[in-house]
Parts: sequence; C-alpha cells; structure tokens
Amino acid sequence: MQPTAAWLIGRDGVSKRLHLQHGPIDLVIEAFGAQADVARAYDQAVARFQDILATLVAELPALRRPLGGAHPLFRGPVARRMAVACWPHRAVFITPMAAVAGSVADEVLAAMQAGTQLAKAYVNNGGDIAFHLAAGETLRAAVVCNPDLPHLDAIATLNAMQPSRGIATSGWRGRSFSLGIADAVTVLAETAAQADAAATIIANAVTVEHDMIRRQPAHALRDDSDLGALPVTVSVGTLPIFAINEALSAGMVRAQDLCRSGLIQAAFLSLQGETRSVGGEMLLTAAQSVGVRA
Repeated sequence: MQPTAAWLIGRDGVSKRLHLQHGPIDLVIEAFGAQADVARAYDQAVARFQDILATLVAELPALRRPLGGAHPLFRGPVARRMAVACWPHRAVFITPMAAVAGSVADEVLAAMQAGTQLAKAYVNNGGDIAFHLAAGETLRAAVVCNPDLPHLDAIATLNAMQPSRGIATSGWRGRSFSLGIADAVTVLAETAAQADAAATIIANAVTVEHDMIRRQPAHALRDDSDLGALPVTVSVGTLPIFAINEALSAGMVRAQDLCRSGLIQAAFLSLQGETRSVGGEMLLTAAQSVGVRA
C-alpha cells in the first residue's frame, strides 16, 4: 500500500482540503494565506508524508516499550517527537505510542511551514490536531461528543495569543485503547504531540471500580498492542452518580498536576453527561471527534 493524496472539495465547490492517507494514518489538512505559499505548503506536506509510516514501522518494537530509565534514542523525527512528548509522564505506564497521532500532525505541519508565510493552517490526524496561527489569526474547533449521536456540542475559538498549538482527545470510545472510562478528555497543549500524550494520561486516570465496567487484557483484543496484558475498557454501562464523580475526580487530580507543571494549558473531561474542566483558556466541551475550520 502506497501513500495517497486527494482533494476534499467543500460544499461551495471552491474551498478544498488536502487528504493524505497511508495505512492507519489519515490526515485532513487546510492552509490559508497567499496562493503561492499555500500551494508550496501543500506540496511540502505531500512530500514529507511519503516515508512517515515506513520510518515509524522500522522502530515500532522500541516505540511500544514503556518509558523509564534512560531516555530512548530514536532515528526518525516523528519517533523522537513521540518520545519527547511522553517522557515527562514516565512515572506512570506510558509508551511513545501514546503520542503517535499528534506527533505525525506536528511533523507534517512543520514541513508545511518551512519557507512559507502562512496565515494559518491545521493538520487533523483523526481528531489530534496541530495548528499554526500567525499574529491576529484564529481557528474554530467544532466539537462532537458522541460519534454515535453526532451533533455540534460546542465551538472553541483558538487564537494566536494562546500558547497552545495542539489539541487532542482521548477516551475509551476512541481509536486507541484506554485504561480509563472517560467518554472523552480533550486537551490543549503547546504541541499536538504533548496534547496527545497528556489526553491519554488523563483519560487513563478517569477510572473507578464498578460492576458496570467491563475490561479485557489489551493483547486479547489486539495481539500487537503496546499495552500488553493491561486491562483496557471495552464497555461502560450506566453508572451511579457517585461512581461518575469518583472517576472524574481522579482524572481531575492528574489534569491539575499537568496544568500546574505547564505540560498542558487546559483540559475538559466528560463521563456520562458530567464534565469537569481545568485551565481558564479551555473553551471545549468533551469531544470524541474535533473538526477545525477557519
């Protein structure tokens, strides 16, 4: 299978977004600015995308190992981004794979910015998003909490004055396994890789023991999972309010620690209609999928 590139044409028949896909990597990209800069940015995104998956696969065994001890050395730039983003969380179980989606988004966005003067741009990797904003520019993030019952739950305005340039969401309903039971944890951080890692850590912390929660070893569901024998959430029934509060409180402890340490700017946690937030800049409600538009 080879990388593919295609245009997604807007309903107006004029606006377009670039779609890059290779194996599990699925990017939706949009850039704004002078025509020449935008065209160059798209070309550079396509060129940079060509070997990203192959380079990651070459180091996959090491990327699936838990962090701890000496800082791992990786050859590929995306793998290095993953390790850097996850390293501050090594006191709990984490592998560099926790930041793979955000790191890919960061890498492609960096390629787009090289030698260009874009007004704004974003790279959306399945809801983990890296974005660029020049002075005075904004982006809006439309939030959908439940993909099974999709509707617009909120809109967050991201502005150039904020330090955040990455947004990511994690939860047990997402593409990756979770140790916790959060419907969604959405995080703003300086990079998409940092947001991805932190969202994973916070979502894992949103947990409680209850008969309505069913878990299975990760390797029983996917034999190549980096989580090995750790029990991951496979279903969550309707919980009593005391259990919801206990789980969200545990997640908030972790989110507040990360916010105080400067690793994230804000987080929003959601579980069965109950929410918690930390960080004054956070304008999002819980999001299982996030689409960004100008």
